[in-house]
Amino acid sequence: MKKRMGQLETRLFAYVQLRGLTAIRTGQLQGPLQLTGTQERELLSRLERAGLIARVCRGLYLVPRRLPLGGTWSPDEALALNTLMAAKQGRYQICGPNAFNFHGFDEQIPARVYAYNNRLSGERQIGTVALTLIKVADGRLGDAEKVRTPDGGTAIYASRVRTLVDAVYDWSRFNSLPRGYGWIRRELAARRIGAPELVKATLRYGDTGTIRRMGALLERERVDGKLLRRLERALNPTTGLIPWIPTRPRRGTVNRRWGVVFNEQA
Repeated sequence: MKKRMGQLETRLFAYVQLRGLTAIRTGQLQGPLQLTGTQERELLSRLERAGLIARVCRGLYLVPRRLPLGGTWSPDEALALNTLMAAKQGRYQICGPNAFNFHGFDEQIPARVYAYNNRLSGERQIGTVALTLIKVADGRLGDAEKVRTPDGGTAIYASRVRTLVDAVYDWSRFNSLPRGYGWIRRELAARRIGAPELVKATLRYGDTGTIRRMGALLERERVDGKLLRRLERALNPTTGLIPWIPTRPRRGTVNRRWGVVFNEQA
């Protein structure tokens, strides 16, 4: 890390502060700072290596409005994700472990930010923010809510009900079963969610396995039979069986209605 900044670095931060900028693009500094393209690229590269700005994607950098007191800087998670998605003209919603923690289902604070989106797939690093981006079809985005962040920004999270459906749907990615079943039971018992909205979200965002597992769970919880029949009508007849807990052997009591093997003790 650079302990002392040179004249160009100082001029860049003075320009950023004067303009109230949080992001800059390559080419944007050449006129105001009287730089060549090469000088600009070298300046941005030096500042990124020093931990004073953060590269979002090719040609786009996040910058602090004021120099950090500690000598290094990184954007917060919401700013990093919002800037990346805006640059790609995409939509996103924070999901999985981050949503589990946000809604109070799990106390563990994830080291990465998981986000469904309609543009990018894979892992990204923006400053110290580690992102796991999960590309999905436009139709799988939705049932989300805007949340104010401590610094006054906005982040988009999967809703409470959608997060529970994702715990069943995306169990292999999020390692969320059988924990998710307990979360759903508690939320229903506390009336923080209702069975009708859970069924609606399951039918819209779930797959066959999600519908079958959710149907078996709600039948155990003795919800209204009309809701169970809504789930049942979305399924094709099958003699195949799926495990209640996907990571355990398929040994246990069989529920033929949903084609689920209750393998809790397997």
